[in-house]
Amino acid sequence: MKKTIVLLVCVMVSMLSMAQDKRKFSPEKFQADLEAFIKQEAKFSDEEAAKYFPLLREMQQKQRSLYARMHHSGKEKPADEKGCEATIRDCDRINIELKQLEQTYHKKMIQVLPASKVYDAIKAENRFHRRMMKGWQHSKDKPKDRR
Repeated sequence: MKKTIVLLVCVMVSMLSMAQDKRKFSPEKFQADLEAFIKQEAKFSDEEAAKYFPLLREMQQKQRSLYARMHHSGKEKPADEKGCEATIRDCDRINIELKQLEQTYHKKMIQVLPASKVYDAIKAENRFHRRMMKGWQHSKDKPKDRR
């Protein structure tokens, strides 16, 4: 009887840990899923994917550093009006840098692939992010089973 209870507890613990692992965010899996989705949606050949994705990853890495700057800049509300204004201006500058970075990389991408393929890839990336956010929101909104 004790062996059965111990076995049952072990099975439940392992099932619980597997369920938690499914909910953990994996940047590597996210990137792989993103690239697979873009490749399929933009109908990239292996050769086109090999040209496009290194540029996309490079752009994303630079974007992350800008997002980190923006997060750090607006983390705490400044104590006075001048500080608030300076923070707003700083965030505006970073947003402009983000758009300029995107523009620079879009030009690089168009140099290695037809513009129609780059356009399809950009649209696919946007769809992927929207779908991921919808899935995330729905998983947060679902009522918990209270049996």
